[in-house]
Amino acid sequence: MPRAAGAETTAQNRRIEVIAIFGPTASGKSAVAEAVADALGTEVVSADALQVYRGLPVLTNQPERPTRLVGIRPLDAQMTVGEYAPLAHAQIDALVDECGTAVVSGGTGLYLRAALAELAVPPRVGEEMLAETVRTVDEDRAAAHARLESLDPAAAAVIHPNDTQRLVRALSLAESGSSVVPLRDRLWATETRRTSLVVGLEIAAEVLERRIRTRAERMFAVGVVDEVRAALDAPLARTVEKTLGLREIAALPPGEALERIVVQTRRYAAYQQKWMRRIPNVVLLDGDREATEVAAEVLALARS
Repeated sequence: MPRAAGAETTAQNRRIEVIAIFGPTASGKSAVAEAVADALGTEVVSADALQVYRGLPVLTNQPERPTRLVGIRPLDAQMTVGEYAPLAHAQIDALVDECGTAVVSGGTGLYLRAALAELAVPPRVGEEMLAETVRTVDEDRAAAHARLESLDPAAAAVIHPNDTQRLVRALSLAESGSSVVPLRDRLWATETRRTSLVVGLEIAAEVLERRIRTRAERMFAVGVVDEVRAALDAPLARTVEKTLGLREIAALPPGEALERIVVQTRRYAAYQQKWMRRIPNVVLLDGDREATEVAAEVLALARS
């Protein structure tokens, strides 16, 4: 039986316009989302910070079938959540208008919230300021975090010094007189732009780890090494440079790189699961089933 991991929904008697499927990497959320979309005669909108890029389809596990907001940016063009949000809103609105329902799928929590809600996204930092902050963080993360603490204690309290990407973002905003905290405070608000059902897929740790390893092995079998080498021949956006497995594949023998990727992916999946349980009104379902079976339960919830 599904269980809610948040407040009771206030939209029980309103038609569901958006069905969102969230879950850790390798949980099968894309397959479930596609099955739900097929049943409703609609399409899937991706809420994944790395699948927006074209050029690394294997490494970023892009779906094989056409999915909205997948592969829309070159690898050297930075994408921010502020730029993603209006694109997602436009795709969702178009699908609701055309098909009655939109399906959103992803494992990037911030992108999911940006797709479903109106977030007060901080302004984009200038390139010069951003480059200077990157240098500061690269030189001394501890000193950079101390600087953040002096400028924005609230942000420093929720960002670990080793989380370099978020540290760069928070410090560059702090130096510019803004903060990531207002955005963080909005992440867990219950309001959504359209009446939404948010489903989270739960997978037992041992099952998820097995799936993660199987997927990693498949990546190497279908040519991820050549894909990464080709990508590294050209400039990459900062977000792309942080893609899990990119540097490991480039620098290590395949067997060693695979093992490193499995460990890192397992850690990232644990983080996603914590994120998932904090989503307001999320309904948690057993994801260790056939995608069509999970999709049927999702559809029953949407219609109830």
